[in-house]
Amino acid sequence: MTFIMHRLLVVFLGLAAAGALAADSPVDKTDIQRAVLITGASTGIGRLTAERLAAEGHFVYAGARKPADIKALNAIENVQAVKLDVTVAGDIDAAVATIRAAGRGLWGIVNNAGVNLIDPLIEADESDLQFLFDVNVYGVFRVTRAFAPLIVESGGRIVNISSISGILSGGLTGYGMYFMSKHAVEAFSDQLAFEMAPLGVHVSAVEPGSFQSDIGLSRCRRMLSAQADKRYEYFAEAMAAYRDQCRGRLEGKVQGESPPPDAVADAISHALFSDTPKQHYLVVPDQFQAMITMSWAFRELLHLNHDQPYSYSREELIELMDEEWAILKGEKQRDWPVD
Repeated sequence: MTFIMHRLLVVFLGLAAAGALAADSPVDKTDIQRAVLITGASTGIGRLTAERLAAEGHFVYAGARKPADIKALNAIENVQAVKLDVTVAGDIDAAVATIRAAGRGLWGIVNNAGVNLIDPLIEADESDLQFLFDVNVYGVFRVTRAFAPLIVESGGRIVNISSISGILSGGLTGYGMYFMSKHAVEAFSDQLAFEMAPLGVHVSAVEPGSFQSDIGLSRCRRMLSAQADKRYEYFAEAMAAYRDQCRGRLEGKVQGESPPPDAVADAISHALFSDTPKQHYLVVPDQFQAMITMSWAFRELLHLNHDQPYSYSREELIELMDEEWAILKGEKQRDWPVD
């Protein structure tokens, strides 16, 4: 059994097991008010999670960039807004100083801040790729590294908001840069989980599907401003369709049908406070998105296994899956290191 094959099965079966939160793993109820930092807390998943955790009695440091958002967040009980642009080292350093000076410690980090850009890979501008990675990848790295000492001190949790796009890649013209960034978050989360475990810190990745979020509106505004005059040689038709769709969304003519991200906030809360947090949380609004994500993961596994010197038979793959399934259910122990 190769290490790589085992590692792939860990990831894929971990996703399968994370489709629903375990009913026998309730959120830890404690009299101690634990503090959590959430980046990108102005809107969407970040804002909903901040409100949810604060209402449950936890103390939330809510990262935001705009003065109006900071003022609105400060009006919520158990919430203290901190000016935090994850691309600005000075903001991060100041936030660390503020939180350390408050004396509450820090139980958890939720790396939620993120952006999305659409452009076909061979016609994308390098500056756009740099911008997207600066927020989605380097931002997660910067914040985690800066606040890691506080999390190690508390033996707490780190939760990275990834996406089903961190499992999928291909099939949607223009989404390559975003796929790349979320694949990076997946790799970062898996390796961080391995490195932080001996320090008493648990790391989880949450992979949402399609839920209501302002990330799409921000993408549309950027597309219709910064990319308004861009000419495409190979993908003009596809990009024109995206622009038309964005105009409709921003003018209120096209309404999104995605549900609010309550299930994502539930997963984040579970990852932060459950006695049995998971390493991966696949959170999708319907069976179809779960099927696509799992099918794509198995597709990659089978492509890796196909017609190479050390391939496994179908029966051998099933045996490996059964073994990993038993480990996930706690019925047996792993006899080689992976987590």
